[in-house]
Amino acid sequence: MADDDAKRVSGYRKATSFVFVTVLIDAMGIGIIIPVMPDLIRELGGLSLGSAAVVGGYLTFVYALMQFASGPTLGNLSDRFGRRPVLLVSLFALAVDYLIMGFAPTLWLLFVGRALAGVAGATYSTANAFIADISPPERRAQNFGLLGAGFGVGFVAGPLIGGLAGELGTRAPFFAAAAIAIANFAWGAFVMPETLARDRRRSFRWRRANPLGAARQIVRMPALSWFFLAMFIYEVGHHVYPAIWSFYTKEAFAWSNAEVGLSLAIVGVCFAVVQGWLIRLIIPRAGEAGTVWLGFAISIGGLIFFGLATEGWMIYAALPLTAFGALIVPALTGVMSNQVSERAQGELQGALASVMGVTMIISPLLMTQIFGYFVGDSAPIYLPGAPFLGAAVLLVLALLPFYLGLRRAGQRR
Repeated sequence: MADDDAKRVSGYRKATSFVFVTVLIDAMGIGIIIPVMPDLIRELGGLSLGSAAVVGGYLTFVYALMQFASGPTLGNLSDRFGRRPVLLVSLFALAVDYLIMGFAPTLWLLFVGRALAGVAGATYSTANAFIADISPPERRAQNFGLLGAGFGVGFVAGPLIGGLAGELGTRAPFFAAAAIAIANFAWGAFVMPETLARDRRRSFRWRRANPLGAARQIVRMPALSWFFLAMFIYEVGHHVYPAIWSFYTKEAFAWSNAEVGLSLAIVGVCFAVVQGWLIRLIIPRAGEAGTVWLGFAISIGGLIFFGLATEGWMIYAALPLTAFGALIVPALTGVMSNQVSERAQGELQGALASVMGVTMIISPLLMTQIFGYFVGDSAPIYLPGAPFLGAAVLLVLALLPFYLGLRRAGQRR
């Protein structure tokens, strides 16, 4: 019996490592193609850089829309058929997506690839459901943080790999990303066990497996509804970073591309440290809800600091502190995960993926509009950091539904 238990623990450790690497590869795949995407769009469409940026925005919209639409479906499929097949199929689909974009002779095929990537992007929700399956309730938030750390490491490594591969041509990074995804698929086929026992599975129903159906299920649980609202408002504010970071730092501090890339790498390292290590020290002491409060408090201060910064060195000084915002999502996900049954973890994570998809649609449009206005000639005051101040206001607003959710759930902290 002891040998069986040891084998089971060893198997789950290998599987957890696989899921960590899967999330890392997802982030790397996003980062790998960033350096060459403008050049590829211009190459396929014969467009100027400005027009290519517009097309790139539509590509992001398609990706986010498909992620929003398919997140609950894949989450519910994982509740019905298990985590293993859904995660492996998603990984294989990501590899196909990169190949489609690598070989694409026209812009419309690039849109097909981005749509497929949005569907396959649900690997993150299935990975979270996997972690919920194998983690006791008191350790879920820390383990969700481990996945966040994987994303942070991938976010650092991806652009570096993409920049090097891009020296070989605009298509090379896509083939590199495809090769990595296929290798991870092959590894997972050997090491990943199924974590959802057959007696814990439930039937698949379309009325639950879509964004509206997921929303109806959430509304039936008042505490969960408030937590979802808090997560939604937070994510709209948090996406200010990818939406305007390069524009803001170049406008406010005249940073070069190298400086922008260096700052993003530092962000990724800091987030990985917070989610992969520091969160495991904080949650046992502060609790999941207390960790969320801490993350909000430091994030709000950091956003205000960015919004009012006048020198580039101030940004570097504040980056480690703002990384504490990385505590919020895993800790809040842990709070929410403990509100639903073991049978509904996939559905919960799928619904969260849809929330992320919506915020990825809304936030870039909102933040770039604020930025454009406050650096324009008609602005009452020149304030390139205005989007960060707007994001700080959103995070303050998110505190109310989080507090109401805790009251509904009967938690004090």
